[in-house]
Amino acid sequence: MNATDIQEHMQIVGSCGNPVGKVDHVQGDQIKLTKDSDPHGMGHHHFLPLSQVKGVENGQVVLTVNAMEAKQSLTKQAAA
Repeated sequence: MNATDIQEHMQIVGSCGNPVGKVDHVQGDQIKLTKDSDPHGMGHHHFLPLSQVKGVENGQVVLTVNAMEAKQSLTKQAAA
């Protein structure tokens, strides 16, 4: 998987095919999701580790975990 293949506003989907959110941008070893991807509807940015990315397929970021697992692993701020 090459992080440079991940582009702004790409849809992120779990291994199950269900949506997780949209890419704001790649920041270090994480994907910063758009504010409208906040699973709690509070308008906050969340981060997903690049280690969960399987690759980019058909214009979407596909994860190695299902959407529920991905949403549970989201963090509100980048890890230090």
